[in-house]
Amino acid sequence: MSFAWMAWTWPTAVFFGTIFMLLIGMGVWEYVSPGGNPRVGILRFETTRGDRLFVSLLGSAFIHLAWLGLIGPNLWWALALSVVYAIGVFRYV
Repeated sequence: MSFAWMAWTWPTAVFFGTIFMLLIGMGVWEYVSPGGNPRVGILRFETTRGDRLFVSLLGSAFIHLAWLGLIGPNLWWALALSVVYAIGVFRYV
């Protein structure tokens, strides 16, 4: 049984590079400031850094799915919109 390897195109490399950099950044952030103080944002309940990461990743998945369904397979603008969304989540939620 042979396995076909995935072709590494630029969007694939950017996707996995973004995930890798996100994990490294969150690891460094956790090392410098362990735990992250829970805070109350616009949702009016306490969220931690991990909660905000989960909400931003879930929202980014929905942004990309909606973009695929409404616009098409060119996901560069969806990526930019997801980054702006994640910054907003970490800032205000």
